[in-house]
Amino acid sequence: MSKYIYTLIASLALLVLASCTWGDYFVVDFDQLPAGDSTMFRVVSRRNTEFVNGFPADCYLPDGQSLNEWQDDEQSTIPQPRRTSSVSAAGFLQSLLDQINGKKVVEISGIYESTDTEGNPITLSGKVLLPADGKFERYILVSHYTIGSNSEAPSNCFPLEGILCSMGYAVICPDYIGYGVTANKIHPYLVMDVTAANVVDMYLAVKKYFQAVKLHPKHDDIYLMGYSQGGATTMAVEYMIEEVYNPYLLSDDPIRIRCVYAGGGPYDIKATYERFVTTNVADYPVAVPLVLQGMIVGNGLNLDMNTIMQQWLCDHIDEWVNSKKNTTAEMNALIGTKVTSKMLTPTGMDMQSKEVSELFKAMVQNSIVSYSWMPQAPVYMLHSIDDETVTFLNATNAKSRWTDANITYNFGHYGGHVKTCLRFILTVQTLLALEQQEEKKAK
Repeated sequence: MSKYIYTLIASLALLVLASCTWGDYFVVDFDQLPAGDSTMFRVVSRRNTEFVNGFPADCYLPDGQSLNEWQDDEQSTIPQPRRTSSVSAAGFLQSLLDQINGKKVVEISGIYESTDTEGNPITLSGKVLLPADGKFERYILVSHYTIGSNSEAPSNCFPLEGILCSMGYAVICPDYIGYGVTANKIHPYLVMDVTAANVVDMYLAVKKYFQAVKLHPKHDDIYLMGYSQGGATTMAVEYMIEEVYNPYLLSDDPIRIRCVYAGGGPYDIKATYERFVTTNVADYPVAVPLVLQGMIVGNGLNLDMNTIMQQWLCDHIDEWVNSKKNTTAEMNALIGTKVTSKMLTPTGMDMQSKEVSELFKAMVQNSIVSYSWMPQAPVYMLHSIDDETVTFLNATNAKSRWTDANITYNFGHYGGHVKTCLRFILTVQTLLALEQQEEKKAK
């Protein structure tokens, strides 16, 4: 569907919304919107959500399972014993639910303009979540974790991080290239500069839209947040803001970052690939085709994926991955093996081969720990030593690289990747609540 059709849909949606009343929910005067402003977020759909019977049915975890159906069965899938936190995933879920029970949220899906991997204009999509009364303290700019199906794209579901808007925040969740309105395109997995720019562009478009409809945060500094793929992306977003947007593009009105929350991120893609090879195990099998395709297609490398990835996997990548029909859990089941040498060719397993050497250049280029940069804003970084999906080596490499930064590290035996995702979001929620208390005391 062309962007012109989406623009028409957005315009019709605005006309409908302008004439509606929403009970306990805020009403927006869309007559304030400038006509034809392509730099602004444009609304496509809106829905009101009330937390009364658990989480929304379309709320997914990083493995693509519905939050209401997920079971804490991680131990049964790991052959060796592991030390984990005594806090159960069910406890995390209940704590999250206790915080939002009875709260009302407005979900607004829409489109905005950004650039693709080749620097060309592209229309992207995402979702903004707001408290029902339209009043909010600050923006939280969320970079989402790895997803598989398009149904998990923020614009098409209730993103798990969206529960934070019930605390009085506007939560902004971009879809990324390859999801939402661009689901027909290949997702440039872990191509950091482009994805980070797409995320920042949505924030700027949403901010401009809210200003036009007279919705303003109480404070003008923002939070950045992301887990897993989003953990690495949110650090790249911080880099993009501090090193590109503020000094060159927004020098008269810079973005002020209050704090960055990063969890379970693949900050070092090369080290992650090396671990796949040296251990001959990829506990998260779909990461292999995702990383290879992301580096090759997303960076325009002159490499044939067939020389690096086994033919049987290359033959199915469009059906299993690029169709956006399967969750990551379903993709992992379709791949059916965690043995790296069954997924990679001998050339792909040879870290001295010219093909892998070319891949490594792209991986280093897209690894945030390789950037010649030291984070300026405060960062809170969480990673489980037991993480079977994103190796803990990523966290230790980040800590070694950013020794002089203002980063609080929380590393521990917290269980697997999905369980730690719940811990991460609950931790962010707790830290935000503490900040709110401190701000009230300071008044």
